[in-house]
Amino acid sequence: MFDSAWMMTAPVLAQSAPASGSFVSTMWDMVLKGGWFMVPLGICSLVAMTIVVERLIMTRRSRVVPRGLLEALTSLRHQPRQALARCQAEASPLAAVILAAIRTQHQNRLIQEKAISEAGEREVRKLRLRMRLLSALPQVATMLGLLGTVFGMIRTFTTIAASGDSLGKTERLAQGIHEAWTATAGGLVIAIPTLLAFHIIMGRIDAAATALDSAATLWLEADPQEKVEAVPVEAVVAAERGPELVPAVS
Repeated sequence: MFDSAWMMTAPVLAQSAPASGSFVSTMWDMVLKGGWFMVPLGICSLVAMTIVVERLIMTRRSRVVPRGLLEALTSLRHQPRQALARCQAEASPLAAVILAAIRTQHQNRLIQEKAISEAGEREVRKLRLRMRLLSALPQVATMLGLLGTVFGMIRTFTTIAASGDSLGKTERLAQGIHEAWTATAGGLVIAIPTLLAFHIIMGRIDAAATALDSAATLWLEADPQEKVEAVPVEAVVAAERGPELVPAVS
Protein backbone atom coordinates (compact mmCIF):
# COMPACT_ATOMS: atom_id res chain seq x y z
CA MET A 1 0.00 0.00 0.00
CA PHE A 2 2.84 2.36 0.88
CA ASP A 3 4.53 1.60 -2.45
CA SER A 4 1.41 2.47 -4.41
CA ALA A 5 0.93 5.72 -2.41
CA TRP A 6 4.54 6.73 -3.06
CA MET A 7 4.16 6.01 -6.78
CA MET A 8 1.10 8.29 -6.88
CA THR A 9 2.69 11.22 -5.00
CA ALA A 10 6.16 11.04 -6.54
CA PRO A 11 5.25 12.72 -9.85
CA VAL A 12 3.52 15.57 -7.99
CA LEU A 13 6.54 16.16 -5.75
CA ALA A 14 8.86 16.03 -8.73
CA GLN A 15 6.86 18.69 -10.52
CA SER A 16 6.61 20.97 -7.46
CA ALA A 17 10.31 20.72 -6.52
CA PRO A 18 12.18 23.78 -7.83
CA ALA A 19 15.14 23.12 -10.03
CA SER A 20 18.54 24.64 -9.40
CA GLY A 21 18.71 28.20 -10.64
CA SER A 22 14.98 28.27 -11.40
CA PHE A 23 14.56 31.71 -9.82
CA VAL A 24 17.24 33.25 -12.03
CA SER A 25 15.86 31.57 -15.13
CA THR A 26 12.32 32.69 -14.24
CA MET A 27 13.43 36.30 -13.82
CA TRP A 28 15.34 36.18 -17.11
CA ASP A 29 12.31 34.66 -18.88
CA MET A 30 10.21 37.42 -17.34
CA VAL A 31 12.50 40.07 -18.83
CA LEU A 32 12.48 38.42 -22.25
CA LYS A 33 8.70 37.93 -22.33
CA GLY A 34 8.00 41.52 -21.33
CA GLY A 35 8.76 42.76 -24.84
CA TRP A 36 10.65 45.85 -25.83
CA PHE A 37 8.95 47.82 -23.04
CA MET A 38 11.39 46.11 -20.67
CA VAL A 39 14.19 48.21 -22.21
CA PRO A 40 12.94 51.60 -20.90
CA LEU A 41 12.03 49.87 -17.64
CA GLY A 42 15.61 48.67 -17.36
CA ILE A 43 16.84 52.22 -18.00
CA CYS A 44 14.53 53.51 -15.25
CA SER A 45 15.93 50.89 -12.90
CA LEU A 46 19.54 51.89 -13.60
CA VAL A 47 18.82 55.61 -13.22
CA ALA A 48 16.94 55.04 -9.96
CA MET A 49 19.71 52.87 -8.55
CA THR A 50 22.36 55.45 -9.45
CA ILE A 51 20.45 58.35 -7.86
CA VAL A 52 19.63 56.38 -4.72
CA VAL A 53 23.22 55.32 -4.08
CA GLU A 54 24.59 58.81 -4.82
CA ARG A 55 22.04 60.58 -2.60
CA LEU A 56 22.55 58.10 0.26
CA ILE A 57 26.24 58.97 0.19
CA MET A 58 25.67 62.73 -0.04
CA THR A 59 23.09 62.85 2.77
CA ARG A 60 25.16 61.04 5.38
CA ARG A 61 25.13 62.89 8.70
CA SER A 62 28.91 62.54 8.96
CA ARG A 63 29.18 64.54 5.72
CA VAL A 64 26.47 67.13 6.40
CA VAL A 65 27.41 67.84 10.02
CA PRO A 66 30.83 66.31 10.71
CA ARG A 67 31.19 65.54 14.39
CA GLY A 68 34.74 66.86 14.64
CA LEU A 69 33.88 70.07 12.82
CA LEU A 70 30.84 70.75 14.99
CA GLU A 71 32.84 70.31 18.17
CA ALA A 72 35.66 72.49 16.86
CA LEU A 73 33.33 75.30 15.79
CA THR A 74 31.51 75.12 19.11
CA SER A 75 34.77 75.68 20.94
CA LEU A 76 35.78 78.44 18.51
CA ARG A 77 32.49 80.32 18.41
CA HIS A 78 34.10 83.25 20.31
CA GLN A 79 37.17 83.18 18.07
CA PRO A 80 35.83 84.02 14.61
CA ARG A 81 39.26 84.24 13.00
CA GLN A 82 40.10 80.63 13.78
CA ALA A 83 36.55 79.51 13.00
CA LEU A 84 36.74 81.28 9.63
CA ALA A 85 39.92 79.44 8.71
CA ARG A 86 38.44 76.12 9.84
CA CYS A 87 35.25 76.63 7.78
CA GLN A 88 37.22 77.52 4.66
CA ALA A 89 39.29 74.36 5.07
CA GLU A 90 36.17 72.17 5.17
CA ALA A 91 33.74 71.29 2.38
CA SER A 92 30.49 70.50 4.15
CA PRO A 93 27.05 72.12 4.48
CA LEU A 94 27.75 72.94 8.12
CA ALA A 95 30.92 74.82 7.18
CA ALA A 96 29.01 76.81 4.54
CA VAL A 97 26.32 77.85 7.04
CA ILE A 98 28.76 78.88 9.77
CA LEU A 99 30.87 80.70 7.18
CA ALA A 100 27.84 82.83 6.28
CA ALA A 101 27.43 83.66 9.98
CA ILE A 102 31.06 84.72 10.29
CA ARG A 103 30.92 86.90 7.18
CA THR A 104 27.99 88.84 8.62
CA GLN A 105 29.06 88.92 12.24
CA HIS A 106 29.63 92.68 12.05
CA GLN A 107 25.99 93.20 10.92
CA ASN A 108 22.91 93.25 13.11
CA ARG A 109 21.16 90.06 14.21
CA LEU A 110 18.44 90.17 11.55
CA ILE A 111 20.91 90.43 8.67
CA GLN A 112 23.02 87.65 10.14
CA GLU A 113 20.02 85.36 10.57
CA LYS A 114 18.92 86.08 7.00
CA ALA A 115 22.38 85.21 5.67
CA ILE A 116 22.43 81.98 7.66
CA SER A 117 18.94 81.08 6.45
CA GLU A 118 19.88 81.67 2.81
CA ALA A 119 23.05 79.62 3.18
CA GLY A 120 21.08 76.79 4.77
CA GLU A 121 18.50 76.86 1.97
CA ARG A 122 21.26 76.65 -0.63
CA GLU A 123 22.78 73.64 1.08
CA VAL A 124 19.40 71.89 1.41
CA ARG A 125 18.75 72.50 -2.30
CA LYS A 126 22.06 70.82 -3.03
CA LEU A 127 21.01 67.85 -0.91
CA ARG A 128 17.73 67.63 -2.87
CA LEU A 129 19.52 67.55 -6.20
CA ARG A 130 17.91 65.04 -8.62
CA MET A 131 15.24 64.13 -6.05
CA ARG A 132 12.47 65.41 -8.33
CA LEU A 133 13.64 62.98 -11.00
CA LEU A 134 13.74 60.16 -8.46
CA SER A 135 10.18 60.96 -7.36
CA ALA A 136 8.97 60.69 -10.97
CA LEU A 137 10.60 57.34 -11.71
CA PRO A 138 8.06 55.16 -9.80
CA GLN A 139 5.16 56.69 -11.76
CA VAL A 140 7.05 56.42 -15.03
CA ALA A 141 7.94 52.76 -14.42
CA THR A 142 4.34 51.92 -13.49
CA MET A 143 2.91 53.69 -16.54
CA LEU A 144 5.44 52.04 -18.86
CA GLY A 145 4.50 48.64 -17.45
CA LEU A 146 0.80 49.28 -17.96
CA LEU A 147 1.43 50.58 -21.47
CA GLY A 148 3.41 47.46 -22.27
CA THR A 149 0.54 45.35 -20.98
CA VAL A 150 -2.00 47.21 -23.12
CA PHE A 151 0.09 46.85 -26.27
CA GLY A 152 0.71 43.19 -25.43
CA MET A 153 -2.99 42.49 -25.04
CA ILE A 154 -3.75 44.27 -28.31
CA ARG A 155 -1.09 42.23 -30.09
CA THR A 156 -2.39 39.00 -28.56
CA PHE A 157 -6.01 39.52 -29.54
CA THR A 158 -5.00 40.70 -33.00
CA THR A 159 -2.96 37.54 -33.54
CA ILE A 160 -5.74 35.27 -32.30
CA ALA A 161 -8.37 37.05 -34.39
CA ALA A 162 -6.26 36.75 -37.51
CA SER A 163 -5.67 33.03 -36.92
CA GLY A 164 -8.03 30.83 -38.87
CA ASP A 165 -7.33 27.76 -36.79
CA SER A 166 -9.82 27.38 -33.97
CA LEU A 167 -7.70 24.79 -32.17
CA GLY A 168 -5.29 26.06 -29.55
CA LYS A 169 -6.73 29.57 -29.30
CA THR A 170 -7.20 29.22 -25.56
CA GLU A 171 -3.55 28.30 -25.08
CA ARG A 172 -2.43 31.20 -27.29
CA LEU A 173 -4.64 33.61 -25.38
CA ALA A 174 -3.30 32.44 -22.02
CA GLN A 175 0.30 32.72 -23.25
CA GLY A 176 -0.31 36.20 -24.67
CA ILE A 177 -1.92 37.44 -21.46
CA HIS A 178 0.95 36.02 -19.46
CA GLU A 179 3.50 37.84 -21.57
CA ALA A 180 1.49 41.08 -21.53
CA TRP A 181 1.17 41.25 -17.74
CA THR A 182 4.90 40.65 -17.38
CA ALA A 183 5.53 44.29 -18.28
CA THR A 184 3.23 45.48 -15.48
CA ALA A 185 4.97 43.22 -12.99
CA GLY A 186 8.34 44.56 -14.09
CA GLY A 187 7.18 48.16 -13.67
CA LEU A 188 5.90 47.48 -10.16
CA VAL A 189 9.11 45.67 -9.19
CA ILE A 190 11.00 48.85 -10.10
CA ALA A 191 8.48 51.37 -8.76
CA ILE A 192 7.95 50.03 -5.23
CA PRO A 193 11.61 49.98 -4.05
CA THR A 194 12.27 53.32 -5.77
CA LEU A 195 9.34 54.95 -3.97
CA LEU A 196 10.54 53.59 -0.61
CA ALA A 197 14.07 54.83 -1.29
CA PHE A 198 12.74 58.29 -2.21
CA HIS A 199 10.95 58.71 1.13
CA ILE A 200 13.95 57.38 3.05
CA ILE A 201 16.27 59.89 1.39
CA MET A 202 13.80 62.76 1.91
CA GLY A 203 13.73 61.84 5.60
CA ARG A 204 17.51 62.01 5.71
CA ILE A 205 17.42 65.44 4.02
CA ASP A 206 14.89 66.73 6.56
CA ALA A 207 17.08 65.44 9.38
CA ALA A 208 20.10 67.15 7.82
CA ALA A 209 18.20 70.45 7.60
CA THR A 210 17.26 70.15 11.28
CA ALA A 211 20.88 69.43 12.22
CA LEU A 212 22.08 72.48 10.27
CA ASP A 213 19.49 74.66 11.99
CA SER A 214 20.56 73.40 15.42
CA ALA A 215 24.21 74.05 14.64
CA ALA A 216 23.48 77.58 13.43
CA THR A 217 21.41 78.27 16.55
CA LEU A 218 24.25 77.03 18.73
CA TRP A 219 26.62 79.42 16.98
CA LEU A 220 24.29 82.43 17.29
CA GLU A 221 23.38 81.81 20.92
CA ALA A 222 26.88 82.29 22.24
CA ASP A 223 27.18 83.48 25.81
CA PRO A 224 26.60 87.24 25.58
CA GLN A 225 28.61 87.86 28.75
CA GLU A 226 31.80 86.68 27.08
CA LYS A 227 33.54 89.08 24.78
CA VAL A 228 33.48 87.93 21.18
CA GLU A 229 36.48 88.73 19.07
CA ALA A 230 35.45 91.02 16.21
CA VAL A 231 36.55 90.22 12.71
CA PRO A 232 36.81 93.19 10.35
CA VAL A 233 35.40 92.88 6.87
CA GLU A 234 38.90 93.32 5.43
CA ALA A 235 40.09 90.26 7.32
CA VAL A 236 37.28 88.15 5.90
CA VAL A 237 37.96 89.32 2.35
CA ALA A 238 41.69 88.75 2.75
CA ALA A 239 41.10 85.26 4.10
CA GLU A 240 38.87 84.42 1.15
CA ARG A 241 41.37 85.72 -1.42
CA GLY A 242 44.34 84.01 0.13
CA PRO A 243 47.86 85.36 0.63
CA GLU A 244 49.00 88.05 -1.78
CA LEU A 245 52.49 89.02 -2.76
CA VAL A 246 53.42 92.45 -1.44
CA PRO A 247 56.34 94.16 -3.22
CA ALA A 248 59.23 95.06 -0.98
CA VAL A 249 59.78 98.78 -0.34
CA SER A 250 63.37 99.89 -0.54
